[in-house]
Amino acid sequence: MTGSGPRLRDDVFEHGPDPDNPGWRHWNLKDDTLFNGAVMGKLITRVDEDGEHSRLRMFPERKHENLQGIIHGAITLSLIDISLFTTMHTLGSGNAGPSVTLELSTQFIGAGYPDRPLDAVTEIVRETGSLVFVRGQVEQGEHVVASFSGIVKKMRPR
Repeated sequence: MTGSGPRLRDDVFEHGPDPDNPGWRHWNLKDDTLFNGAVMGKLITRVDEDGEHSRLRMFPERKHENLQGIIHGAITLSLIDISLFTTMHTLGSGNAGPSVTLELSTQFIGAGYPDRPLDAVTEIVRETGSLVFVRGQVEQGEHVVASFSGIVKKMRPR
């Protein structure tokens, strides 16, 4: 990890290496009854070889499909939102929490399919003391599912 800010708390978050996927790290809350685990399932992240792109991967399951048998748009949006924070943690200041999404603009381009991993590939456009501007795409191999940009506000601890 390249970030230099405070790390995520080990007592609530699992972000160590994923032994099933060399080069990837976990991005999971230890309490799997909260949103990430209960809805999204296993999430893993890595920084691509170029050092400028972060990748958040989910493994679609039947519960992520809509009536058409493709990935529900809400799942794609959730992956995108979570990816803003993995990007802050892996490419930015390192402090992915506490923070909140201020804005998220998404364009759905193609269907997401449940038979292969879904990746949000992101980059930081700019980071200031209190804001992080992120853009990216959701991909399945060469197939683009969505394009997006978002702004995250870093919150000061209370």
